[in-house]
Amino acid sequence: SQVGCTLNCTFCHTGTQALVRNLTAAEIVAQVQVARDDLEEWPSPKEDRRLSNIVFMGMGEPLYNLDNVADAIDIISDGEGIAISRRRITVSTSGVVPELEALGNRTQAMLAISLHATNDALRDVLVPLNKKYPIEQLMAGIRAYPGLSNARRVTFEYVMLKGVNDSPAEALALVKLMKGVPAKINLIPFNPWPGTDYVCSDWGAIEKFAAILNRAGFASPIRTPRGRDILAACGQLKSESEKVRASARRKAAAEPEVLDSPAA
Repeated sequence: SQVGCTLNCTFCHTGTQALVRNLTAAEIVAQVQVARDDLEEWPSPKEDRRLSNIVFMGMGEPLYNLDNVADAIDIISDGEGIAISRRRITVSTSGVVPELEALGNRTQAMLAISLHATNDALRDVLVPLNKKYPIEQLMAGIRAYPGLSNARRVTFEYVMLKGVNDSPAEALALVKLMKGVPAKINLIPFNPWPGTDYVCSDWGAIEKFAAILNRAGFASPIRTPRGRDILAACGQLKSESEKVRASARRKAAAEPEVLDSPAA
């Protein structure tokens, strides 16, 4: 939904790429079309399609570009077009609470929340947006999300960081936080990137964390990391090429070229 990001979540390499701009609705839909073209699903089949679900996730904050996101979902879900059901479209947000109701009313999309912590002190560090919309406000907004039910559960995303948020006590706190919310929790093994101080939780710790959630009645699948070898996994989507200010480009163009002196 965006090129770059403004949220600066400390565990996320993607978030270190400064915001360039919002994508248009046409650009968002074009991503779907390119994927379908690569899968040779053109025109779109209505049954046995390989591209069956869409998630607004990866780079940027969709609720800071809600108009274009909503328009794109209208196009993607249109029965005369791509015809992917709104119940198969999920929008992931870090918690822009004032826009949650509008998201539900305008798109009827499934909701995912990038949570990663169970208390404000830690979430303020991991997800700085929490300082503006703390957990209590966020959970109230989630409980009021239009259409939320056992058939339309909210998905909570929780990155597993060794020694930071992966203890059994944190799992129990998460269970308490989720009480009364139709939810599932995706546990995401942390994907390392150059310069980070965070480390992925041990596999045993992740399984123990998941078991506590499962016993409390919450589905808690552990996401399989994909793309780590090329820094393309969750949280690693920073581009090697970034926007350069026009003034910097002009300055570079005006500087005389310096050639190495020939060897004696």
